[in-house]
Amino acid sequence: MRVFSDRRCLRHEVPPGFPESPERLEGVLRLLESSETWLVEEPGAREGWLDSVTALHDLEYVDRFRSAVQRGDGLLDSADNPISSGTFQASRAAVETALAGADAMVAGNESVFAAVRPPGHHAERGFAMGFCYFNTIAVAAEELLSGGLERVAIFDFDVHHGNGTQHLFSSRADVLYVSIHQFPFYPGTGAANERGTGAGEGATLNLPMPAGTGDAEYLDLLETEVTSALEAYRPDALLLSAGFDAYEGDPLGGMRMSQRCYFEYGQRLAELAQRMCGGRTLSVLEGGYNLNDLPSLVDAYLRGLSGR
Repeated sequence: MRVFSDRRCLRHEVPPGFPESPERLEGVLRLLESSETWLVEEPGAREGWLDSVTALHDLEYVDRFRSAVQRGDGLLDSADNPISSGTFQASRAAVETALAGADAMVAGNESVFAAVRPPGHHAERGFAMGFCYFNTIAVAAEELLSGGLERVAIFDFDVHHGNGTQHLFSSRADVLYVSIHQFPFYPGTGAANERGTGAGEGATLNLPMPAGTGDAEYLDLLETEVTSALEAYRPDALLLSAGFDAYEGDPLGGMRMSQRCYFEYGQRLAELAQRMCGGRTLSVLEGGYNLNDLPSLVDAYLRGLSGR
């Protein structure tokens, strides 16, 4: 199990009281770096990162994002997306870290966790929303496919539906997108009848659940619907949008997932990946806004994923 991060991700500064703050990642890194269990690696800048981003995001959007930061506009596309002088650099660093993690995952047939921010799964092809600017996990998936993998699966267990990830791949059969999320809830997408379009019909599986859903239901869906879909698809790698805002103490979500359940999710996903794709998993940090508990939730998940 390898952990990748980049301190440039901390340069995305936000207004006081904003939920998606640098303190989220600072707390996670502080715990991981103080533990004898984890070694946090920083792969750094990556040549060709922009080509990887524009394989999915419009170049016009990337230029508009960069220009808005340079002008000091304050917001990008929505009130949920504040920008500071470091926002573009932080978003780039998140993508570069995930891409390095994808390379390491394939080269070593192993599990990698990318501890990054800002999150990414709400970012659309040409629009920022929901604290997200570049769709980090989607860019990593596209890079894996262009590098020779035939099929990639993305399982998203953030409390919010990953509208951006779904829409970027909805018409394609080479990416399976599976999401468990609170519904109805932000961003309003993720109904069970959203199953993909054209060649991608059936390659989207949404499992919406009502507020208040707890461990038993989360584990049951993982063991039944999620496992069945992934095993039928047989991906070459399993990518995980690892959100921790379905936690019972999260200030933004309305679910009741415990720390123990995140450990069990890691454990069962590792077992599933071992059966399907030689243990290849890449987890990318998405949401999770309880500053006190987020580090221990991440640690529990990683312990389950690594068998420690």
